[in-house]
Amino acid sequence: MNTNTHPNPLVNARIAVLGYGSQGRAHALNLHDSGLDVVVGLRPNGPTWPQAVADGLRVVEPAEAVRGADLVAVLTPDMVQPTLYSESIEPNLKPGAALLFAHGFNIHFKQIKPRADIDVIMVAPKGPGALVRSEYQRGRGVPCIWAVHQDVSGEAEAKTKAYADGIGGGRAMLIATDFKEETETDLFGEQAVLCGGASELVLKGFETLVEAGYQPEIAYYEVMHELKLIVDLFYEGGLSKMLQFVSETAQYGDFVSGPRIIDAATKVRMKEVLGEIQDGTFARNWIAEYKAGLPNYQRLKQADLEHPIEQVGAKLRARMPWLQPQITEAAASPLKKAG
Repeated sequence: MNTNTHPNPLVNARIAVLGYGSQGRAHALNLHDSGLDVVVGLRPNGPTWPQAVADGLRVVEPAEAVRGADLVAVLTPDMVQPTLYSESIEPNLKPGAALLFAHGFNIHFKQIKPRADIDVIMVAPKGPGALVRSEYQRGRGVPCIWAVHQDVSGEAEAKTKAYADGIGGGRAMLIATDFKEETETDLFGEQAVLCGGASELVLKGFETLVEAGYQPEIAYYEVMHELKLIVDLFYEGGLSKMLQFVSETAQYGDFVSGPRIIDAATKVRMKEVLGEIQDGTFARNWIAEYKAGLPNYQRLKQADLEHPIEQVGAKLRARMPWLQPQITEAAASPLKKAG
């Protein structure tokens, strides 16, 4: 819990939230409901402008939102941020104000080189925006990690913690980090385990069963559909709860076969992935890919969407109506950073 007893430096401050996606909407509404002065900065013809207005927030163009703001929260996608900073933030942010991110990518990899006369801070909730909002409304909060990259005002840490309190993080837990640690661990988790690792494990498992002659529908249920049951147990109680709720047969298979699939060679490759994150190779490749118009990204994404597991899965999920509300919620709060 946050035990900071200093006066809240944001009580009489104006906070500009740039972006109104999953995290942006949650942050803006939570800060507003915490009694803080919030203005949302959006493109006038963007799809989220009417939603922010309907939510009762004041909405203006980004440059106008930044003018006079004491804290600017940059909650737009990573690749959009450098242009947003150079065009709308840097010329308009007053000296001594704070520039806040929810992900350290552009600061750590020097795609944004902030002015020397502003605070640069980070608050990153460890959950999707929909959860940040719903937990706040329940009187609870989602744990946040926080960091100070540049402290000009002498109040950067106090501003960071006050912002975290404003979105509900102080009700749960605040963990100190730095931009390097947050960025590198976040990218590694996505690539090696959460997105890249998990999806490839599922695809290879599906292919192995189908190539052995088993029905694709059965393979889908065994390697993708039921994965949620295990992940939920991990989420709620770690390895201990998973082992408590699966059969002894499943436990024994875990113990003897798991290390054969994910072995020392896998860990070597994980270290290679981490090394490319740490030395900037991944960032350089991703930035170059984005600037080139995403040709490889689109090709690789299409290959995933056209994989047989997706064709089988679409038919099976259509027969499971109880999944539809979850699909809608997931679409509204994807596992990706707002910033």
